[in-house]
Formats: sequence, C-alpha cells, structure tokens
Amino acid sequence: MEHTQTIPGAPPITHGEAAPAIPSFEIIPVKGIPLVALAIIGLIAAIVSEELWALEFAHVVAGGLWTGIDLFVGLIIGPILGRLSPQGRVEFSTRFMPKMVLLMPTLVAVTLVAGWSLANHTGDIAVMYPDHWWLTASFIVVGIMSVIALGFLEPANLAVLFELKKPQPDPELIGRLMKRFVYAAGITGVMQLATLIIMTRIATW
Repeated sequence: MEHTQTIPGAPPITHGEAAPAIPSFEIIPVKGIPLVALAIIGLIAAIVSEELWALEFAHVVAGGLWTGIDLFVGLIIGPILGRLSPQGRVEFSTRFMPKMVLLMPTLVAVTLVAGWSLANHTGDIAVMYPDHWWLTASFIVVGIMSVIALGFLEPANLAVLFELKKPQPDPELIGRLMKRFVYAAGITGVMQLATLIIMTRIATW
C-alpha cells in the first residue's frame, strides 16, 4: 500500500473529499542518474574530440532545453499550479520537482562548458572589441542566469521536496517555495531570450 501523509492546515473536507495526501517519492530519482552520467560523458567526449559539430550540438541542445523549460515552467506551469487544488499541487510537485533536481543542473553545466569550449574552438573568445562587447554581454547574462538557476531555483526545489518529506509539512512554506521556484524559472527564461539575441548575432560574424 502506498505511504501517504496528510498535510496540516489543508482546507476542510467537504462532500466526502479526501484530505490532501503526499505520495511516496524520491528526492533524487535514482533512475535518472545514468542519464545524467551519459550527458556528462558525452560532453567530455565532445571536448576531447574537439569536433565542432559535437560541441555545437551539446551547446545548442542543452541551451535550447534550458530556455524552453524555464519559459514553460514560468509562463505555463506557474499559472496552472496556482489554480490546482491542494491535492493536485502536491501530486504534481512530487512527480515534477524530483526530475528538476537532476535536469536543471545538468543542462546548465552542459550549456556553459560546451559553450566555452566552442568559443575557444572557433576563436570567438579572442575576438577584439567592439565585437567583443557581445561576448561580454553574453558572459554577464549567462552568469546571472546561472546564479539564479543554481543559487535560487535549485535550493527552492530541494527545500520543497525536503519539506514534503517531513511528518508534518508546512503547506504555507511549500507554497512560498513553489512561488520562488516558478518565479526564478520565469526570470531565467526571459533572460534566455536576451541570450538568444546575443548568440544569433555572434553566429553571423
């Protein structure tokens, strides 16, 4: 039988409605670890091979997924979560948030490392000013996004999961942490649009 925990402070039960309950879940989904390892191994292989296609593939795919997921979470998932019932929010969080624990740091790492290696390979990193200002702007935007993703989004994600694991989780705290997570994803998603402008400009040199 699946283990569940009722959430204190949940809305009153009416017409036989069950109290919000927390399904059993893993904070770090073990089945996803081999996929993360595969992505890291692929990145290392691309760097060692110095193949332009492999580096560009890793950078574009990881960066595109990072951008798309951030925009999707911030602009679509966020508003939907706000309209779900307490039980719906709990069930969604226990299925979605653990996957993000592994996914987002992996995408951030692959995007940044592959991008830096690609710039070194093509010589773009050594381009002179004023064109170098485009690279400087990229470093600033990507740096801010990385800080938000790893310093705000990921800790909020983990905090939600650890709170849900407690015998008596605090629903108000979970709500605040979820808002922080969604807002952080939305902000980085919007900033990713600036990165796309910069990258497409660099690609046309």
